[in-house]
Amino acid sequence: MVDPSKLTRHQPLALGLFRIVFGLLFASQGAASVFGVLGRKAEEVGDWPYWYAGVIELVCGVLIMVGIGTRSAAFLSSGAMAFAYFTVHQKDGLFPLQNGGESPALYCWAFLLLVFTGPGALSLSGLLGARRRAAAPEPSASSI
Repeated sequence: MVDPSKLTRHQPLALGLFRIVFGLLFASQGAASVFGVLGRKAEEVGDWPYWYAGVIELVCGVLIMVGIGTRSAAFLSSGAMAFAYFTVHQKDGLFPLQNGGESPALYCWAFLLLVFTGPGALSLSGLLGARRRAAAPEPSASSI
């Protein structure tokens, strides 16, 4: 049996990897919609709501993946996926398995989790924050 304290020690890394994978998958969806790559036809520029959803997916996915503005990007992404679920899929059945809405439902809840947990390890914002803290001068005893 695995000692829970050993797993807990690795939570920031696991969360960071979770963020990177979901950000990459989300950005891929957006790139496919906006640029017509990965075997999908591009949406017409300005086509509501699909082109705008693709832009949100691409931009927020990249931000989430690299870990800059993670909470804000995840909040917007979660809302976009909730909108997609309730406007596109919900009319075809109550449950995601019935209406083909598994992806939007999973993205919605995964991004909502990131809103509350933050980026975890391996984030660009964490790296930049660590560099700023390292470069900041130590307060002297006389200035305290």
